[in-house]
Amino acid sequence: MDREFIAERQKGLQNYLNYITSNHILSNYEPVKKFLDPTNYAANYTEIALQQVSMFFRSEPKFEVVEPLKDIGWRLRKRYFLMKCKNQPKEPLVLSWADMGPDKYLQDKDFQCAIKLLPAWTHPYIYRVTFATAGESSALIIRPFNEKGTLKDLIYKAKPRDPFLKKYCNPRKIQGLELQQIKTFGRQILEVLKFLHDRGFPYGHLHASNVMLEGETCRLMDLENSLLGLPSFYRSYFTQFRKINTLESIDVHCFGHLLYEMTYGRPPDSIPLDQFPPAPSMSVVPVLESILSCEACKSGMPSVSQLLQMPLFSDVALMNTEKPQFKIPTKLKEALKTAKECMEKRLAEEQKSIYQHRRLTRAQSHHGSEEEKKKRK
Repeated sequence: MDREFIAERQKGLQNYLNYITSNHILSNYEPVKKFLDPTNYAANYTEIALQQVSMFFRSEPKFEVVEPLKDIGWRLRKRYFLMKCKNQPKEPLVLSWADMGPDKYLQDKDFQCAIKLLPAWTHPYIYRVTFATAGESSALIIRPFNEKGTLKDLIYKAKPRDPFLKKYCNPRKIQGLELQQIKTFGRQILEVLKFLHDRGFPYGHLHASNVMLEGETCRLMDLENSLLGLPSFYRSYFTQFRKINTLESIDVHCFGHLLYEMTYGRPPDSIPLDQFPPAPSMSVVPVLESILSCEACKSGMPSVSQLLQMPLFSDVALMNTEKPQFKIPTKLKEALKTAKECMEKRLAEEQKSIYQHRRLTRAQSHHGSEEEKKKRK
């Protein structure tokens, strides 16, 4: 076969793969990962999860697995099952099973303690956990199943049980939320982030699919993700910026993505942004600029307290009077602090590696340019 033809096809295939992997959702999609790296992504995680879940419920007859909820999430090593409690069979539950990730720094004893505390933690803006337990290398969490879905389902007019790719990759209609919803939801999310930060609890997993909606109230989900050491949905974005180097600043950066999605009905095409489309209020853009602009990403994120004082959120009245219950034993608090420091250290090392690679690439590009070649002649 003609070499030029093969070379042209190879180049075309590479361009196509570059385009696919530049899409944030597609780049995390299991078939894409399996196509690009079949050796490391050969395992069937639905079967592994089902085996582990079935083994657990042999000794816990209170719950019963109804059916797997296929592909409703984006994580490769996290699986979901529709459940029911035998005492309340008409109230649907959802079980999530997840492997541990690269940022799991809690010792096993502390990890087990933290996971088992999840059902006892309550807050007006945290979605409640019905049951939680952990094994040697994974965790199993049961929550009420909300048929109305998450904040992302509201934005995309999606059905919660549909596959993640179908729900969010190609929406039929792109439309942001109303201004009052943006203000109210934004204020509620910032309040719970501040609550968690004040108690030294690392989160780092804010995105629209991790915010459950109950009426006009946002409730944060998946607090266990940071305990398991799972990577953030937006990790590929904030690893590009060395000033985003704490879990608090990560939460703020993720909040910027979420606010953009609530405002415009879709995620930003790229980060950082030089310009923002017209918003439903003049007070929205300054908040987005403080987080997602070139200047913000280079100089650092504002604090959650600073965002709460901005005009977009400062005049929102919060109606919920539920008193939080969020006790963390002193020993576990110290363990969480140490784990947080380890996560931030690994992030700094990854950011440094990316920065050095960029410098090397720029240098090679410069010395390989036609102009430089002529100078050397």
